[in-house]
Amino acid sequence: MMRKRRIAAAALAMGTVAALLAGCASGGSGSSGGVTTVNMVLWPGPEGDAMQKVVDAWNADQGVKDKVKVKMVLLSRDDTFSRETTEISARSSSEDIYFVASYNVNYYQAGLDPIDDVGITDSDYFTPVVEGLKIGGKQYALPLDVSNHFLYYRKDLIDRLLSDDAQRAAYRQVSQKVLGEARDPKDPADWDVDDYLAMAAYFSKSANPGSPTTYGTALQLKTSVFNITLWDDLLWGLGGGWTTKSGKADLTSPQAKKAMDVYRTIYENKWTSPDAAQAEYAETNSALESGDVAFAMQWSSAYSELTDPTKAPKVAHTIAVAPEPGDPHSTHVHALAVALNKYSKNKDAAKTWLKYLATPEAMTAYAKAGGIPSMPKVLADNVDVNAAFTPIADQVGKYGYTPPLFTGTFDAMTQLTEALNPGWVGISPVDEVLGDANTKLQSQLDKRK
Repeated sequence: MMRKRRIAAAALAMGTVAALLAGCASGGSGSSGGVTTVNMVLWPGPEGDAMQKVVDAWNADQGVKDKVKVKMVLLSRDDTFSRETTEISARSSSEDIYFVASYNVNYYQAGLDPIDDVGITDSDYFTPVVEGLKIGGKQYALPLDVSNHFLYYRKDLIDRLLSDDAQRAAYRQVSQKVLGEARDPKDPADWDVDDYLAMAAYFSKSANPGSPTTYGTALQLKTSVFNITLWDDLLWGLGGGWTTKSGKADLTSPQAKKAMDVYRTIYENKWTSPDAAQAEYAETNSALESGDVAFAMQWSSAYSELTDPTKAPKVAHTIAVAPEPGDPHSTHVHALAVALNKYSKNKDAAKTWLKYLATPEAMTAYAKAGGIPSMPKVLADNVDVNAAFTPIADQVGKYGYTPPLFTGTFDAMTQLTEALNPGWVGISPVDEVLGDANTKLQSQLDKRK
């Protein structure tokens, strides 16, 4: 996960970052012996590991024929985007291809060239993914991974609850206290937000001493930029959103207040660990792997780890996934992508590589290496590689949404997480934090280009 993007103001800072990037590139891009080296920024982790395998195969075969060699420039996951911001501000040509995402490509537009001529076929991709990387009808980035959320749950615990009369009766008692109405337990695929709240209580010892788990769920409440996207799933699942139909900030709506109340109620009643205040992706995986929580909203990329008996021996055989709770179900979707540096001196060579990355052949290789391509057919054809590809394709297609995409989307994500966090953990009144968030969002919207 990433901290808030910071734009370096001093020339010294720009020079320092440029030197770091140049050092990572091991000599920089350019031509030598008739071969052009293209430097491509990505971040370390599963995406970088997967892409390195695709790059290695290219460099050993087609790259030799095309006389284009690709070098990976792996930066920290925490500040890749801030470093790229500095590079673009300096109009640097050190890197030829930048790593971007649908939530910030608008921000970087001034430093990018459109890539409509690299052969991207819209129908190969999920519609919200490819459209989210266009600005003014022009394609500014090539999709790589699609990212979305699942509701991960312990199938053994839910099956037992659904089939055992005594547990069903106990659940009705808990739901009566939590919701003011006695509900029957449901399959997670049918949960609305109230079911999610009641289930969080039922599987927590603080509300149900007979619970097989200490906590019902694991929330990601740290003031980390991507944690807002999980809360957004509840907001959208209640029929709300960031903005009204006319485009005005709408975070003081009844839906926003209820989504806030759900998080706050779970945290204050200890239906999630107190450590959730500092939790994000890794901590949520650890909570699920421990067997001490019954379910959690989490990124789809966690599937391979949570279902791997060597990585999650306590729960791997019991983990299942469902859509995020809501009516309608809703899952945040964004794409990780690559874009052409406007100031690159190797644009033709860079486009040769991008043309390859735009093919199902390249994305199939990427999928087999561990990536999650944004191409539905590639996912469908490679389920044997990653069983999560089936629910990813299904849920992105049925339930995927994106927040408003504009120049300040990433800044808005950061500011909203910071504004809402005190409300999530019970420090500040709900109306106060929502009002603050709404003001900050409107300020960003007012700067739209």
